[in-house]
Amino acid sequence: MNPARICVFAGSGVGNDARFAAAAHELGREIASRDLGLVFGGEASGLMGAVADGCTEAGGEAIGVIPRFLADVGTPHPAAEIRLADTLAERKQLMADLAGGFVALPGGLGTLDELTEMVTWTQLGVHEKPVVALDVADCWAELAALLDAMVGNGFLRPEARALLRFETSPAVALDALA
Repeated sequence: MNPARICVFAGSGVGNDARFAAAAHELGREIASRDLGLVFGGEASGLMGAVADGCTEAGGEAIGVIPRFLADVGTPHPAAEIRLADTLAERKQLMADLAGGFVALPGGLGTLDELTEMVTWTQLGVHEKPVVALDVADCWAELAALLDAMVGNGFLRPEARALLRFETSPAVALDALA
């Protein structure tokens, strides 16, 4: 793993449980405490903003990657270095290039897309970077069950299923990337 930076995929909203934002902030602080940098979606709002706040408040480096077509829609995180990508595909590639591992916080379809694409890239040998879902308040429990059902139904090999770990603590999630 490239120990320099961790890419965190996260929702642009905070969700309906205060534990989501608390875990995002804690993850950011934990990244900085380990002298790692953060790569994230670039927004000041939602869980993206919370993880960047935690990281930068603790003295860490944060690089936000925003697609150009969304650059005028949201508010970039003021303490992050912002990089622009022309497309969503380019955004994911740049985020992957900048990081040595991935953690997914709770989020919506965009977060799910990013998470599953990074696991797929690992499965296909595009990269060998670890991927962890931070399962705050059982937010990823149904995804874990779905993946287990895919194994049971013969659509996913057990070794491919093992490429995505589910952890409940920011510190343990980062340990799993080592």
